[in-house]
Amino acid sequence: MICSTDILNLKSNIFDKIGQKIIVKGSLGRNKSFEREATIDKVYANIFTIKYDEGARNATYSYTDVLTRTVEVQVLNSDNTYCPLIPPAEPIVKRKYRIQNT
Repeated sequence: MICSTDILNLKSNIFDKIGQKIIVKGSLGRNKSFEREATIDKVYANIFTIKYDEGARNATYSYTDVLTRTVEVQVLNSDNTYCPLIPPAEPIVKRKYRIQNT
């Protein structure tokens, strides 16, 4: 479940990275996906905008898009490597319980 503190933390993280290069990954439906380089442009109360490097297109995403992993954002570090804005999701381990007859 997404808490309001998660959104506030993500918003402040994105605000600190205005002007930095990012890679945006997302789904276009029907097994089609995209991956583009962009720059974080502006941060607003509920959304943030990015400017794609190729062309002069802008895109807008909400913070819940990132938290629900509808869109993945990776930020360029000082050592020219990309790291995810939020850590990868931990896989959910389902355990099977056996009922013992006594």
